[in-house]
Amino acid sequence: MAEITAKMVKELRDKTGAGMMDCKNALAKTDGDGEKALKHLREQGIASANKKAGRETTEGVIFSYIHPGDKLGVLVEIACETDFVARTDDFRAFAKDIAMQIAATDPKVVERDQVTPELVESEKDVFRVQALKEGKPEKIVEKIITGRMDKFYGEACLMEQVFVKDNDKTITDVVKEMIGKLGENMKIKRFVRFRLGE
Repeated sequence: MAEITAKMVKELRDKTGAGMMDCKNALAKTDGDGEKALKHLREQGIASANKKAGRETTEGVIFSYIHPGDKLGVLVEIACETDFVARTDDFRAFAKDIAMQIAATDPKVVERDQVTPELVESEKDVFRVQALKEGKPEKIVEKIITGRMDKFYGEACLMEQVFVKDNDKTITDVVKEMIGKLGENMKIKRFVRFRLGE
């Protein structure tokens, strides 16, 4: 069994923001393997996030971000359970990351169920016409439409987008990690993106 040093615990803590005992336990469980311990903590955070998902979020912040050059701005409302968490540096940094994501990627809605049925049908029609023009056989056109709709949702829905700061995660993953880290349910409620002249 590898010796778990204070330096190893500190390094893992700096990477994850998890508590000292959680980091020590994760390192003990993974025989001092920092990468495995990091994975273990992420999995634990996501598991605890799923348990907290039903809890009410009545506090939070409206965070504003103005992109350098003052031609693009974002307002985003992010809710959590307590005012205490809403005022932490971690929560503020998270809100800034989400606002910058919105500035960079221009999502249309927060979640898939907010896309209007009219827009869904319109996109499907476009994809159907494209697939047929490409000479795809009728029987696989529906599969092609499903695949292209998933790609559409991955761009249009904030929660399904790939996180610009870490391409291995979606925004859903980032939110779950923050829930695990801060111990409270949180939810991105709404946003507005302003571009000068639009």
